[in-house]
Amino acid sequence: MSELIRAKEPFRFCTRLHLSELTGLRATTLVQLASLIKEVSGSCIYHHTHRFLQQHQYLSPEPPNDFAYWVTDILGEDELGEKLASIDTVQYSTIRKLRDKIASTIEDYLNNNPLAKVKFARSDEEFYFIKSISFILPTGYIAYDLKEFSEILKKVTIDSIYFHIFEARLRLEKPTNDFALWIERSLGDKGLADELCCFDPYTRTLEDLRNTIIQVVERRISV
Repeated sequence: MSELIRAKEPFRFCTRLHLSELTGLRATTLVQLASLIKEVSGSCIYHHTHRFLQQHQYLSPEPPNDFAYWVTDILGEDELGEKLASIDTVQYSTIRKLRDKIASTIEDYLNNNPLAKVKFARSDEEFYFIKSISFILPTGYIAYDLKEFSEILKKVTIDSIYFHIFEARLRLEKPTNDFALWIERSLGDKGLADELCCFDPYTRTLEDLRNTIIQVVERRISV
């Protein structure tokens, strides 16, 4: 095992508390849905595309999309629902880009299917926009090298894993997840950083993410 490199700056683990808040905005038609998607805050788009990951951290990792669910199950537009469900969230580095893709997918569908514009949801089945409010808190855990980093990863909560993998990239608009950024910038290990960027976090549970990252890091430590 080679000597461990001490980081230029330590990694400070954070965690998050999450609240969901009704916005008072609702859509009855696809036209209204597309219009509001372009207007609501990014925290709304984030909630409706990441709610499953936040609430069901140990179940099937493939997160359903609230927009796709409503379009399919309430309006009966199966084709559009499939298009929305197939949007590959990991390809989008910011909420703005993800928002634009969702809105354009709906608008393109409406242009090709004008009758879909006149479908209405019942009063008790409208799409209610909800926003996600996060409070970021320090955990007190600090890592100066890969060994400390790996050991702390085994202790922190899945809320901490969630924040550093998902929120830091999409909501704070960082180029990649916090772990990979730290490893490249403070430890100078671009190879390991790239390895932590190459897997799709949306196809894993949070516990699986934790274990995968630990395995990758410990394999590098043992080299």
